[in-house]
Amino acid sequence: MLIPQSAPQTQRLDGILRMNAIRFDPLLKRIRWGGTRLGTTLGKRLGPETDYAESWEIADHYEDQSIVNTSYFAGSTLQELLRDSNEAILGRHAGRDQFPLLIKFLDASDRLSVQVHPNDAQAKTYDPTENGKTEAWVIIDAEPGSRVYAGLKEGVTAESIRAAIDTGKLEDCLHSFEVSAGDCVFIPAGTVHAIGEGILLAEVQQSSDMTFRLYDWDRVGADGQPRELHIEKAIACTDFELGPVNCQVPQSIEHGQELASCEYFNIRRYAGAGQVPIPDDDRFHVLLSLAEAATVTVGPEVEQLAFGQTLLLPAEHEAATINLAANSTVLDVFLP
Repeated sequence: MLIPQSAPQTQRLDGILRMNAIRFDPLLKRIRWGGTRLGTTLGKRLGPETDYAESWEIADHYEDQSIVNTSYFAGSTLQELLRDSNEAILGRHAGRDQFPLLIKFLDASDRLSVQVHPNDAQAKTYDPTENGKTEAWVIIDAEPGSRVYAGLKEGVTAESIRAAIDTGKLEDCLHSFEVSAGDCVFIPAGTVHAIGEGILLAEVQQSSDMTFRLYDWDRVGADGQPRELHIEKAIACTDFELGPVNCQVPQSIEHGQELASCEYFNIRRYAGAGQVPIPDDDRFHVLLSLAEAATVTVGPEVEQLAFGQTLLLPAEHEAATINLAANSTVLDVFLP
């Protein structure tokens, strides 16, 4: 296990150095469809530009590495933590050489391109080092009329997609609906999708950055040229059996709701005043605050979890509790 020189936020229990909550510096991504709400709403430190699109909160994706900013292990990358403290971080899922999830906030000031992500097997055929990408969106805020595009209308085929792209009418093939704060949309790999303008959301996904762009609304990039499309790869990765995708129906659980559950992750939501124990289940938990500040008690420590902040609780953490205020909302993300 990686041993810090000074560890005021770790506890020695039965001779074992036990890690508690870990914070990381966000990785900020500027993309043409971004805006400023990562700063104005979520409190990220932005520059003067107005195209901040993504805040990668927890990332272990090759060169994109989350850096620890807490007093112990400060300056270490998530990959280094995983290399030196694999079992302490992953618990029952130990043995992986990459942190399995990529956690983000997204600000869609403009609509995103229509795109498709491959599944695991397909991803390996394009890049043996990559993973497929199944993801879920939890809407934090949405302007009136904001829509997401998720799945294809019934009867749409590869041939009708090609014809619609040629005539600039792909939108006619897409299932879409308005969203509002609190909605959760689950996007399995192979789903044709796009996030519409005016939406601020949290995204939970497999650790992957493989995207095939099907259509970009006939826009041009900063150089005045259309952005590259990957039409045939996108069609090859599209699951035409999925059909339209709609919002998840939250399932009631003790203390809260389960928003999504699949082979890659579980997402639970806890809201309103109260205390929620984090189970001692030998797996990591990622906590995201989507509203008023909460606190997280981990052993003798109390961690603030302000709106827009993220904590990683390693599998080898002490007894932990989420302490919610009246208007708090916290997501708990973990592996099955």
